[in-house]
Amino acid sequence: MRGVLLAIGTRKGLFLARSSGGGPFEVDPVRFSTVGVPSVAIDTRGPVPRILAGIEYGHFGPSVLRSDDLGESWQEGSAVPIAFPEATAATLTRVWQLQPSPSEPEVVWAGAEPGALFRSEDGGATFKLVEGLWNHPHRSRWQPGLGGLCLHTVLSHPGDAKTLVVAVSAAGVYRTGDGGVSWEAANRGIRAPFLPEGAQYPEFGQCVHKVDMHPSRPERLFLQHHGGVYRSDDFGDSWTSIGGGLPSDFGFPLVVHPDRPDTLYVFPLHGDDDRTPVGHRCRVFRSDDAGGSWRALDRGLPTGPVHAAVLRDAMCASAGGVFFGTRDGEVYGSWDDGESWFPVAGHLPDVLTVRAASV
Repeated sequence: MRGVLLAIGTRKGLFLARSSGGGPFEVDPVRFSTVGVPSVAIDTRGPVPRILAGIEYGHFGPSVLRSDDLGESWQEGSAVPIAFPEATAATLTRVWQLQPSPSEPEVVWAGAEPGALFRSEDGGATFKLVEGLWNHPHRSRWQPGLGGLCLHTVLSHPGDAKTLVVAVSAAGVYRTGDGGVSWEAANRGIRAPFLPEGAQYPEFGQCVHKVDMHPSRPERLFLQHHGGVYRSDDFGDSWTSIGGGLPSDFGFPLVVHPDRPDTLYVFPLHGDDDRTPVGHRCRVFRSDDAGGSWRALDRGLPTGPVHAAVLRDAMCASAGGVFFGTRDGEVYGSWDDGESWFPVAGHLPDVLTVRAASV
């Protein structure tokens, strides 16, 4: 096994953890210790891995920094990396997602708040607003969720650079087949239980928490909703509920196994009453049959009462492992697909995002 780099973005700084050959992780000193890091990407497309970090400067606003030496030094573009054009009269609140394109060298997508998609063609140094989505006729009726009007998921079709799926909370899933010039809502079959009876299957307005897919089967998408877990076998044309075997279908993260396209992981929570782990037990649930059945995985995880949730981007499955971080600053990993877990780091600030890569 190659070395694994784990990037952990928290409410107060970025932590990089490294493991060689499947051994214990060593956690580096914190970077950006006074600011939040809600988004991270590890771009392994070039000869040298590049780390991208979406940070929050507080009074000075959000920005994106890059490191080409595994976090030893960081650069910010000479111009502001991400900003709304003046004509939009919008102000960038947060960079929620950084996603390198799987098929276009140097292209990086950024999902932002309020509900916007940006595209970089220089490896993340500068970004330009995707105006097709910003000007969508639905936009004036999008309503923010409790976390804001955040574009938190960007999925690029691995075989077609012009085809993308994005998710906005609480607007729903949108997709494009022409590189972002035009977009259509893709929410058919997703129930919005918080809406009145008779109006719970709208064209848009669903509170989607996360969407994922496997590159070998991009037509199949999986989705964690505010109330429901879903699968689409036709790239979002329609959705089917797969959450029946879970103790709760409310949660935030959902990730697909890096090698097995029918295997996915979720972290169920109590619903709107308290948003803590179901039964106050720290358990990841895995399905090996695309949501047909589920199994709880908790060997090595805390056995006492647990009250900390896992946020939408605080779980990942890559680099030969599965990793997640909690809102009370604990990070866990598994080398055996979740059958057993080990601690990676503890007593960190509130974990916002976790990303892993082989380096």
